[in-house]
Amino acid sequence: MGKTVEITVYGADQLCPSCVNLPSSKDTYEWLQAAISRKYGNDGIEYAYIDIFSPPNNKKNQEFAQRVVEEEFFYPVVLVDDEVAGEGNPKLKTIYQLLEQKGINQVE
Repeated sequence: MGKTVEITVYGADQLCPSCVNLPSSKDTYEWLQAAISRKYGNDGIEYAYIDIFSPPNNKKNQEFAQRVVEEEFFYPVVLVDDEVAGEGNPKLKTIYQLLEQKGINQVE
């Protein structure tokens, strides 16, 4: 197996004010894991969920979480290897395209 691709979801327990009637950040995170693993399996993909109001103690996560809190993005924000793949209501098609560009292949 080649390089590992990391999918990171930045979100919060409370719903984004502009995201009424959309799933919560955690629900989106779990839905993405299920959808991606069905299509691509689990090899070569790692997942992380970052709460924007209590990010882990590292500069990269804290800085990006702060950008979301300051409303530069609608949450949940989905990153594929640090590239924004979607926000608010992320689209699977866009995430799939990024995964394939990064060498992740569909399972047979």
